[in-house]
Amino acid sequence: MARVVFLLVPQLHLLDLAGPAQVFSTAADLGYDYRLHYVADRAVVPTVQGVPLVAGREWPELTRDDLVVVPGWRPRAHGPAGPVGPDDLRRLADHHAAGGTVASVCAGAYALGRAGLLDGRRCTTHHEVQDDLARRHPAARVVRDVLYVVDDRVVTSAGIASGIDVALHLMATRHGPGAAARIARVLVVYARRNGHEQQASAMMRHRSHLSDAVHRAQDLIDAQYDRPLPLADLCAEVGVAERTLTRLFRQTTGLTPLGYQQLLRVERAEHLIGHGTTVEAAARAVGFTDARMLRRLRARATPPRTRPAGSSRPGSGTPPAATRAG
Repeated sequence: MARVVFLLVPQLHLLDLAGPAQVFSTAADLGYDYRLHYVADRAVVPTVQGVPLVAGREWPELTRDDLVVVPGWRPRAHGPAGPVGPDDLRRLADHHAAGGTVASVCAGAYALGRAGLLDGRRCTTHHEVQDDLARRHPAARVVRDVLYVVDDRVVTSAGIASGIDVALHLMATRHGPGAAARIARVLVVYARRNGHEQQASAMMRHRSHLSDAVHRAQDLIDAQYDRPLPLADLCAEVGVAERTLTRLFRQTTGLTPLGYQQLLRVERAEHLIGHGTTVEAAARAVGFTDARMLRRLRARATPPRTRPAGSSRPGSGTPPAATRAG
């Protein structure tokens, strides 16, 4: 039997806890021998979302097969030292020193940093606090804009939904990708994402504008990015002229409609390739007639600012401009 111990702190985010807890709970339901424990320095733990949680005060005896997870909290609810006390920090360090695995979700990385577990190791956290984590722990190597990082049994993740991704990764590591896929299916998770995937997808990165026409066009492209979508047809659906939509698209996103569609295609193809699909099959799956265009777009992509060691994923550079989506 393996234990998964969640260290709960005041003002934690429910999904930071519930996501990975659901993964391991589902694993137990499917016959994998896990037992979940919730510990805190108080009996009732308040959450950001207002739902109080009941926790135990005593830690179970841990072995090297056990996992300790520190869910994230609202950083501004606590001072620079964070909400984890010295006794619990020592437990984290001791568990890792004894051969166990320690993981964090979102701001939980601060606790791992204070426990000395990030020094000299690669790590990540939510994009809103990455710079602050790097400033407070200069000996850590913070990898920005990825979902999770694993370095010598120290596992850090971006938080919120990525807590599910990192828990599925740990299941795949321990029991094989088939087990992780089975759990993901039960959870109705679309796909298990690799750790090096970006925290914000193209659909999110290019949606911070206020143009209704462009949002309507993006809705159509998002829904059928793998199909030919002539600009004339797109404009007819949106109700604006071709030159107007192209101009608005450039002003708000920096892309043409086709450039945006190609960015979606490349991003989805990278996900498929990262999970073992060939370039040729990935190209067909996202709507290219062959792999040549996909290879060309991948080669033109700009490498990200920081990339996990060993990753071959290109960045999210802008595809070449064009006047037709499809």
